[in-house]
Amino acid sequence: MNNLTKQNISSEPLNQPTNSTTQLNELPEKGINPFVLMFVVIAIVTALTYILPAGQYARIEKEGRSVVDPSSFQFVDSTPVGLLEMFSSVHAGMIEGASIILFVFLFGGALGIMQATGAIDSFIKFVAVRFGSKEKLLIPLMVLVFASLGTLIGSAEDALVYIAIVVPMTVALGFDALTGFAIVMLGTLATGFISGLTNPFNVGVAQSIAELPMYSGMGLRIAILAAFYVLTVVYIYRHAMKVKRNPELGEYGKFSREEQTQLDKSFKMGKRHFFALMVLLLNFIFLVYGVIKLGWYISEIGGLFLLSAIIMGFIGGLSPSRMANGFISGASDMVSGALIIGIAQTILVIITNGGLLDTILYYAAGLVEHLPPAINAVGMFIVQMFLNFIVPSGSGQAALTMPIMAPLADLMGVTRQTAVLAFQLGDGISNMIFPTSGLLLAGLAVAGISFTKWVKWVLPYLAIQVVIAVIFLVIAQVIHYGPF
Repeated sequence: MNNLTKQNISSEPLNQPTNSTTQLNELPEKGINPFVLMFVVIAIVTALTYILPAGQYARIEKEGRSVVDPSSFQFVDSTPVGLLEMFSSVHAGMIEGASIILFVFLFGGALGIMQATGAIDSFIKFVAVRFGSKEKLLIPLMVLVFASLGTLIGSAEDALVYIAIVVPMTVALGFDALTGFAIVMLGTLATGFISGLTNPFNVGVAQSIAELPMYSGMGLRIAILAAFYVLTVVYIYRHAMKVKRNPELGEYGKFSREEQTQLDKSFKMGKRHFFALMVLLLNFIFLVYGVIKLGWYISEIGGLFLLSAIIMGFIGGLSPSRMANGFISGASDMVSGALIIGIAQTILVIITNGGLLDTILYYAAGLVEHLPPAINAVGMFIVQMFLNFIVPSGSGQAALTMPIMAPLADLMGVTRQTAVLAFQLGDGISNMIFPTSGLLLAGLAVAGISFTKWVKWVLPYLAIQVVIAVIFLVIAQVIHYGPF
């Protein structure tokens, strides 16, 4: 059995930051690398600059933002992109996405320092030990913990470490590996990350590109979080109880259901970890206040997280050098996601230089102009779901699609905030089944669960999620979900 599955829940802090990128790289490669798919898209878009006609809308200023004048479209002379220009556009794309790329690195570095203190891991272990014998409370509470990590700080790749802790615990409690895996993955990604209350990697990036106030529209996202939380808890709980009654129905992966993982009942959260977590809590209080009352944007938000991380580091007993190492490790975990933002911007640079951006908007608007706006929002949601196969990074997909979806929303009578909502729902739901998601495949490998068994189990859950998402999108359009 893999040594990852033999971890006992102990009181030892994790003094080194979680390097989930390394863990991913140690697993066998499956499927096509998303960067390869993105390069294929770049080549196709470059070829289209020789085929499709160029067009142009006039832009007008409206309430401080640039919007498309829907009556001003005209075809213009084509400006096809050459081979050398295609490759040089990669650099231009990185420059275009520089502010968001640097924010991702800064946030990742801050998160690396927080992880290095061991406070977050200590909290998860504390919950597991404290409620391990209270089975009916354990699943709702653990899902809440992971949903909070996903929705507040965009926790994702570090789920691999939590899987290695939670899965053996659920097996020891008489459930199965699938229960533990679902608690972590559905809690973190399908409940937390997708709702994105203050998630900088999906909502933060998308709202920034759409020129919306950062983290605006939080009320509806809280309702979405609540709906997905209830769904996740009920779905996992029903499965866990079936396994509890009849262990033969369980999926145990690398584990034997007779194997008992010993929980360290003497574990207590240290004072340093407790006070570090209080700093993290205050961080989110100041974040919400700063965004709503002071108009903070990505520079202030990144600075706040860095300041909080450094304070947590000192409280956690880290030396300046260890904090620096944690920052570097955390930032390095973001390399793939940050680079894919630049690659996505490369596609947009080529589309723009080739005069195709407004042509795409023109024909897309023509296809949907006679449909009800609510259906348009659902259409955006479906498109985003399938685009996630090519760009499994939330921030990368936002960088690729929002420059098109935001002005398209203006043309279709859909609010930009609704367009962002369609993006985050489409991106989040399909993360749980697409094999291009390295995180999903890595997590399944850690738990020893086959991809086909997981997809078969999770498909009904995703179908319900899609229904809930459509309902909220219709509500968003009916209430003119805004501010605009």
